[in-house]
Amino acid sequence: MSSGVDSTRSILYALIANGAIAVAKGVAAVVTNSGAMLAEAVHSLADTANQLLLLLGMKQAKRPPSPDYPLGYGKEIYFWSFIVALLLFSVGGVFSVYEGWHKLHSPEPLRSPWIAIGVLVFAVVAEGLSLLGCLKEVNKVRHGRKLWHWFRETRQSELLVVFGEDLAALLGLTFALVALSATMVTGNPVYDALGSIMIGLLLIVIAILLGREVKALLVGQGVEPLVKKAMVNFLQQQSTVSNVFNVVTLQMGADVMVAVKAEMTPASSDRALIDQINLVESAFRSEFPQVMWLFFEPDVDD
Repeated sequence: MSSGVDSTRSILYALIANGAIAVAKGVAAVVTNSGAMLAEAVHSLADTANQLLLLLGMKQAKRPPSPDYPLGYGKEIYFWSFIVALLLFSVGGVFSVYEGWHKLHSPEPLRSPWIAIGVLVFAVVAEGLSLLGCLKEVNKVRHGRKLWHWFRETRQSELLVVFGEDLAALLGLTFALVALSATMVTGNPVYDALGSIMIGLLLIVIAILLGREVKALLVGQGVEPLVKKAMVNFLQQQSTVSNVFNVVTLQMGADVMVAVKAEMTPASSDRALIDQINLVESAFRSEFPQVMWLFFEPDVDD
């Protein structure tokens, strides 16, 4: 159900974009003395670090199972995704609110605001390209669902986090542009401070939404509802399966564990029953290659 998705590509798009943007925003913040621009610079710097953490998490998740971790390290990516959500909340959101609050009580006039405007326009283009690259990968697994439904149901935390960061970045840039424009037109630096606070609140909301979804994966979610339904339907279509009592799944990063309890058609012997189960398991793994562990329990009652 997630064939062809390249989360690494989306992360690299975001890493390159945020690295370049962080440098440009940082220079512009120093030159213009803009609180909103400084908030955006910190936001982009945090996003750059976040992408590096996601790449680390994806690498760690690929380690093979060991005696102490018989189901592998797939959930490692969920841990690092949760750390990213925390950093987005603290380094990005809380700092931006603090910076805006400070500027609100100690306003300072902007210097060379057109430099800031130019940097923000560049950032909008770069972040827009990054978001388009992420959406290209998201659309491969969205299956016609609305983005919000995909956001709530996806089990790819790294893609989820990159999408959330890119969306927050574009909205934050919009807030910064509006705040700086209002400050330039009115000459009142209060608008710049309010822009920083709005950016911080936006990042906090996005971080909370991301943290909620990743926490569910850390606790132990099964596969996406669409995948679970496809698994049950596939088993019910097998000629040797009379009735499917239960299918329990556990998402382990890119890998999946599945436990099936089903009634098989009458077999001539125990060996024949075992052969039936083995054939069903083989067909199931072919249909769902992400299944790393498959446990099949034949029974006559749930």
